[in-house]
Amino acid sequence: MTDPIADYLTRLRNAIKAKHKVIDIPASNIKKELTKVLFDKGYILNYKFEDTKNHQGNIKIALKYTEDNKPAVYNLERVSKPGLRKYTKADALPRVLNGLGVAIISTSKGVVTDKEARELQVGGEVLCYVY
Repeated sequence: MTDPIADYLTRLRNAIKAKHKVIDIPASNIKKELTKVLFDKGYILNYKFEDTKNHQGNIKIALKYTEDNKPAVYNLERVSKPGLRKYTKADALPRVLNGLGVAIISTSKGVVTDKEARELQVGGEVLCYVY
């Protein structure tokens, strides 16, 4: 697999469109960090890391829906791709939907949102937009 982050986002996107409650995704360290950020910002209901003996394990994610069965995540968009990486400086961090969405950024301080990266004054690779 050449782009595991795109695979992660596509699995989430497909599960949301199919109105699934829970989804299993093969785990990696970057996917675990993405999941933690999505949970902290309220885009998913809950998550659980399941370790297996031979492999790195699975991530079990409970998706979040509103009372009228609309998903909490409207769109997941991959920004930095293996063929064209997108890096940004601390003073030029993107704003998604004028602050209503979040940009998830991989920095030297870990995987954080655009707002947290501004507070830490660090730039990095813009992984995806979530809104």
